[in-house]
Amino acid sequence: MKSLSLNAKKAFSKELWLGDYDYKHLFVPRLPFTKGDKTRQPFFGLDSDMPVLLGALLGFQHSLSMLAGVMTPAILISQTANLPSEMQSYLVSVSLIVSGILSAVQITRFTIPLPGGRKLHIGTGLLSVVGTSFATITIVTKAIPQMYEEGICKIADDGTKLPCPDGYGRLLASSCVCALVEIFLALLIPAKILQKVFPPLVTGPVVLLIGTHLIGSGFEDWMGGSGCVSSGVCAMGKESLSKPWGSAEYLGLGFLVYVTIIICERWGSPIMKSCAVICGLIVGCIVAGAVGYFTSDAIDSAKVATFMWVHTFKLKLYGPAILPYVAVYLVLMMEAIGDITATCDVSRLPVEGPEYEARIQGGLLADGLNGLLAGLMTLTPMSTFAQNNGVITITKCANRKVGYWCCVWMIVMGIFSKFAGALVSIPKPVLGGMTSFLFTSVAVSGIKIISTAQLSRRDRFILTASLLPGFGSVLVPNWFDHVFTYNGNNSALKGFLNAIVLVMETGFAVTGFLGVILNLLLPEDEDDIEEISEVQVIEASSVDEYKKSG
Repeated sequence: MKSLSLNAKKAFSKELWLGDYDYKHLFVPRLPFTKGDKTRQPFFGLDSDMPVLLGALLGFQHSLSMLAGVMTPAILISQTANLPSEMQSYLVSVSLIVSGILSAVQITRFTIPLPGGRKLHIGTGLLSVVGTSFATITIVTKAIPQMYEEGICKIADDGTKLPCPDGYGRLLASSCVCALVEIFLALLIPAKILQKVFPPLVTGPVVLLIGTHLIGSGFEDWMGGSGCVSSGVCAMGKESLSKPWGSAEYLGLGFLVYVTIIICERWGSPIMKSCAVICGLIVGCIVAGAVGYFTSDAIDSAKVATFMWVHTFKLKLYGPAILPYVAVYLVLMMEAIGDITATCDVSRLPVEGPEYEARIQGGLLADGLNGLLAGLMTLTPMSTFAQNNGVITITKCANRKVGYWCCVWMIVMGIFSKFAGALVSIPKPVLGGMTSFLFTSVAVSGIKIISTAQLSRRDRFILTASLLPGFGSVLVPNWFDHVFTYNGNNSALKGFLNAIVLVMETGFAVTGFLGVILNLLLPEDEDDIEEISEVQVIEASSVDEYKKSG
């Protein structure tokens, strides 16, 4: 009876629900001409005791930092496939739900005992979350137009492209099959060997090109929408507000989002800094709504609640997408290694040794399984999110309970599909201002990865040779269209040629394959040129000193 009363007392104690945390620290902005808050906050380790309210708040902060990255691919992919607004809202909702579910898999870390005392792990056991990968957008923007040309996706008599759920289903099936590549690599090859085959010299340019390609689509939306670049007027809210693509009004809306993000980063509170992109989106939406750019069609058509498999898609392989998807999964695997290492670092856990390698193995296996499960849950591949490492640094909290709270918030936001309908209704200039910033951050991540290499003469040669066709395909998207001129009836040959065209016009794919080949082919000789130049500089300085002394 005494122990029962003690447990009841603990259940309603301040320590359990509130703790001693300075909650004001999360919300107080850094005002101009002030010193700011110098209070040192406690660090919450992986399995430390966490007050319930603080866990819920920090979990909500993590979910907000993920929101823009999770919803953007679903919106852009569904618009590329010309899916109706109801289906667009569904894909946004399911992106949030699946992100929450599969993040819980990464955070939990399941252990499977094997013969000989070995163990197989699924998940990292860290506060590492997953969301829809940006890399897939590049494939979709190339593959869907190709499907319209092949007749898989239908075109109306007046030239209007009709909704293409079957094309989206083919991309899902291809994604599921290619996810097996990452699963097998995670099971069979140690992380150390994978890092040698896919060093930063290979993965950095790939990430850079993914971001560079996506910036173009973000800018098109910023100036009115990718669908009206050449058609004249962009339909936007009230008919009187529909302007030609590139109008100053659209530029101003997107620029407002951009400036708000900068202001939040400079003077915002910790919680505002970690979700500055969402703050920019909210401010842009408020102004756009006040002016009349919003329409309620997507909100009205969305159901009150939804879940996975409310809409389904016919699964069928699309051959030309296989090689690009293999490249995507190899990139996601290398990104996962870097993100997991960064999460270990900010969580104050070792970044070498058996425990670290076990986390890498579990994270890669979960990443591959997540790609497979995401496809079966009607979504394109998932990837680990690096931006949450910034939230861990700001809040000094690497606790797994916060990760579970984040998963709960994501699932709740996804279930209530009116919320997804509101996200789909965001005017293109506002969305473009936000996505352009996000996509540029992807490109900057690629530059950061490249900067970790030594950049010897050999490295610079590999970068030049691999980036050449990649940048070329980004700047001249249809450069490979007229290389093959086959017009026969052999569908297998047509599919093979289309696969080559898709790979060659997908910049990051051809750059990735070339980078791997050149990295394995070229010997790692000493950089003689650098050494000679250093000697010449030393000799020149010695002569100058001699002249001065004389």
